[in-house]
Amino acid sequence: RASGDDIANELDLLLALLTPIAKAWSSEYGIDANRLAIQVLGGCGYTYDYPVERLYRDNRLNAIVEGTTGIQAMDLLGRKVTMANGAALGLLLQRIEATITKAATDPSLADYAQALGATCKKVGATTMSLMAVAQTGDLEKFLANATTFLHLFGHTVVAWLWLEQGLEINRQLAEQPTDSFLLGKRQALQYFYRWELPKVDQWIQLLTPIDTTCLDMDPSWF
Repeated sequence: RASGDDIANELDLLLALLTPIAKAWSSEYGIDANRLAIQVLGGCGYTYDYPVERLYRDNRLNAIVEGTTGIQAMDLLGRKVTMANGAALGLLLQRIEATITKAATDPSLADYAQALGATCKKVGATTMSLMAVAQTGDLEKFLANATTFLHLFGHTVVAWLWLEQGLEINRQLAEQPTDSFLLGKRQALQYFYRWELPKVDQWIQLLTPIDTTCLDMDPSWF
């Protein structure tokens, strides 16, 4: 049985690993959600008549202050993933695997559990491939596409959170099968797995091997 100190250390590692995701991933996709809100309202969405215009200006700041997205991405890949010999990443994957195991027994979630499991294996392999580059000493190449890594890592974490929600959604739907809020949440889960999670595969292609298009760009070519 783990001691209180052991649990506290594990939570410290997880907090450190997930902080760049909580800050940078949420900042980037919060802006996207706000942009769509403006788009739904058309021209009116860009006026003071609706709050989404102000919210967009407020949200745009989140990706800049307290470490820009690029800085948070380099922190995630360059420090957090490798700290304590990868212990934080291992702890996170254990928790994700536990959720996958539970969800796999639910027929309505089994496909999502399988998709997340496959994604985790690919993300793990991609991370190991990047670590091999770091071990060569070419840190500039290693971190060249760190933001891409943050996106794929963040999407994987959020897919896990949706699967966790799915278990609770189904539990509550068993008692309230027509609850609109719960049905909407279930539909949002489906949307994320069908529209968002597949993007991880595209990002992996830019990381294994590392695409150097941006790294090779000469400033004089702009």
